[in-house]
Amino acid sequence: MARRLFHVPTIHRGTATLEGDDAKHLTRVLRVEQGQIYQISDNESLYLAEVEEAHKGRVVFRVTEKLAVPEPRYTITLCAALIKFDHFEWMLEKVTELGVSRIVPVLATRTEAGLDRAAAKRIERWRKILLEASQQSRRVRMPEIVEPVPFKQALGEPAELRLFADEAGGTPLVNALAPARSMAILVGPEGGWTEAEREAACATWAPVSLGENVFRAETAAMAALAVMVAVSQARP
Repeated sequence: MARRLFHVPTIHRGTATLEGDDAKHLTRVLRVEQGQIYQISDNESLYLAEVEEAHKGRVVFRVTEKLAVPEPRYTITLCAALIKFDHFEWMLEKVTELGVSRIVPVLATRTEAGLDRAAAKRIERWRKILLEASQQSRRVRMPEIVEPVPFKQALGEPAELRLFADEAGGTPLVNALAPARSMAILVGPEGGWTEAEREAACATWAPVSLGENVFRAETAAMAALAVMVAVSQARP
């Protein structure tokens, strides 16, 4: 039976401590108790650990064993145009579950006015969403998320394979997925890309199609990640 996985800030001399709201969630909602065994991660390595203390505001784990974690065979960066926060945050949760490595919020021409200024106040909330989704999906390492960047800056995101999701058409995504250790996909905003953005992106990124239907921005991101992960995992 798979053990529940918790992320901890640090592990020092074989112990890890959670306090405050995180500890209250473990004791009140998940019913963590002294003596129980769980897996814990410091966002780098995976450990088996026993609960030494479990109070409503404090949980202490004692490491009993370091577990092997295979190195990832590939990484995927999602460059996603900033959209309304409820849709964007739902997308963050789902692409984390799917295995995204890095998330770059992008300020596109058609990004709704004001979202760029409000986004700066939500980065910590977004990281908490990534943490919770990582624990739920038993990811040892959380994806990274950075501050929103302008569209032109996003075009400089490095990867061996860079794909531009375009509702105007392109190579079917599944056919464009050549073997690569690092991949990036750029997904547009509500209302789609402008012609100027399309021209700039297609100069250095390969345009790809997600099919005949036009998806919502958050659906496009999730569909693209699912295809990229499935194809990459199927390769020997």
